[in-house]
Amino acid sequence: MLKQTYDIPPLPPPGELETVSVLREAARAHRFLAELKGRAATIPNQSILIDTLSLQEAKASSEVENIVTTQDEMFQASLFPDNPSSPAAKEVALYRDALQCGFEKLDEQQGLLTNNSIIAMFQILKRTKSGFRTTPGTALKNEGNGDIVYVPPQHGDDVVRHMTALERFINEDAMSALDPLIKMAIIHHQFESIHPFPDGNGRIGRIINVLYLTRQGLLEIPILYLSRYITTHKDEYYALLQFVRETGQWQPWLEYMLCAVADTAIGTLALIDEIKALMHDYKNRIRSDLPRIYSQDLLNNLFRHPYTRIEYVQNELGVTRQTAARYLDQLAANGLLVKYQAGRNNYYVNAPLVALFAN
Repeated sequence: MLKQTYDIPPLPPPGELETVSVLREAARAHRFLAELKGRAATIPNQSILIDTLSLQEAKASSEVENIVTTQDEMFQASLFPDNPSSPAAKEVALYRDALQCGFEKLDEQQGLLTNNSIIAMFQILKRTKSGFRTTPGTALKNEGNGDIVYVPPQHGDDVVRHMTALERFINEDAMSALDPLIKMAIIHHQFESIHPFPDGNGRIGRIINVLYLTRQGLLEIPILYLSRYITTHKDEYYALLQFVRETGQWQPWLEYMLCAVADTAIGTLALIDEIKALMHDYKNRIRSDLPRIYSQDLLNNLFRHPYTRIEYVQNELGVTRQTAARYLDQLAANGLLVKYQAGRNNYYVNAPLVALFAN
């Protein structure tokens, strides 16, 4: 049987965590995170950010696990869930669904991020009814040469024990006076080291990050997603995870995660500004060229669904199918949308918005 290669520490872990350099990075991350929280509130409909950015996070998080899809495949899988254009796109859609499930449960459970919620997200992500690992044999291997890099706890009882301790650490704020961003980085490392599921731990761990920030009130809605940063700095991410396990030194890992928060917040701020500018442009163009069909609800629909269809407009605006089709065709004729056909279905793409995400 495989032998566990790292003693999962108690929480909070021993040793000095809030060093001068770590606190400096934390202050920088808090500054940009607070700015992001305020800027997000200026978008007229928060579902625009939740729906569009969660799908981008799903794509980036899946890429960390070498599940790669295109923007078009991803949006089409969301548009036509019964006929996804690729298996990878379906995986991305499941990640998005798992994230949304976690956010809803956070609200239902009055801010508690529980193991039951974590298991529910895993079950959606992996289309299974199982939960935490119960049998030994799990090991993390080097993708290049197949060598075992890390062996997590093997016994099911140990997995449950460590996850119970982690659940308490997440939800009982009085357990430590740590800065919440530093605590988020510790939670992520602990979760990845416990590795409680047979598969999907990286993606679930990255969902926990943003849900924890929301739980702490650092964000109103889950819109800070670290996966793109991690994808860009993937080798460093895995090396630092292992560095903590081998040395017990947390500072490089904490600084990495805090830098990820700051840089991601900066990028998300820029994206929100671009979305707002594009919404303003569309608002003016529809009011000027198509005043009879303009409404804020229609504008919101075009930005909540970069790929939209007649049914979306019909349901969200409360109009007939004929009216919804007429609205979309007029927008396409005016150059605001691009009309496509997939079998018997038409769909309409907000191409400039999709371009923002692609860039």
